[in-house]
Amino acid sequence: MEKLEAALAKAREMRQGALGGPEAPPRSATAKAAAPVSPTWQSLPEVALPEGHAQRYRISALSGGRDAAPYDMLRSRIIRMMKEKGWSRLAVTSPEAGCGKSTVSLNLALSLARQSDLKVMLLDLDLRRPSLHRTLGYNPAKSLHEYLDGSAEFDQCAVRMGENLIVALNVSSSRRPSELLQSQASRDALDAAERRWRPDVVIFDMSPMLASDDNVGFLGNVDCALLIAAAESTTIPNIDICEKEIAQLTNVLGVVLNKCRYADDSVGYDYGTYQ
Repeated sequence: MEKLEAALAKAREMRQGALGGPEAPPRSATAKAAAPVSPTWQSLPEVALPEGHAQRYRISALSGGRDAAPYDMLRSRIIRMMKEKGWSRLAVTSPEAGCGKSTVSLNLALSLARQSDLKVMLLDLDLRRPSLHRTLGYNPAKSLHEYLDGSAEFDQCAVRMGENLIVALNVSSSRRPSELLQSQASRDALDAAERRWRPDVVIFDMSPMLASDDNVGFLGNVDCALLIAAAESTTIPNIDICEKEIAQLTNVLGVVLNKCRYADDSVGYDYGTYQ
């Protein structure tokens, strides 16, 4: 772990020196004013995850506690950084498939939504291999990619989890995901959904960086991005390549090392928990 962190830090330092520029400009420099929740949130069908189903898919941030602590720590850091910059749109991606980015995306969204003053929207924009519908055990009437191309309504592909989390799903893959994500129609559709539902934070679960060019044409629409790497699987060169490419498109919020098999006893996830 220490060697990986040291290598990443050294790579960033060398890259910053080579590029010699500041961070990418934010999509919006003005913080969005808080707005009351639209009654339409309650009109969406609600999905509840049974405990056994949540455990099977490693969804641990539903109700807090020790298992949710890593996501809660990530949540608090993300909230602080995004509020400081006035950002609201966060993309979650990974170098390659199998890093657990969709699991991290959903757990992060659930952790954020446990704060009652935050309204959160999670969109499955991995249009080649969508998976959030399987994780939730729910197939909507239409897919999110159909809303993006104008052939469906947002309400037909979205569900609600609790009072302040909306998840937009796909039940099938898109035939032309790259072209769709780069289209003006998709940008307009996402803007329209954001204006209507008025979330405080929008999380985009994207496809892996090295799998296609989907992210190249889309990441300019978000304020920042989080890169998910898999311990003992993702290589440092691939992390560095993806981090550099993301930095050319939007702001890099950080790198999360996922799937760590060995717990670090120095991290106090048990601190202050009740038995």
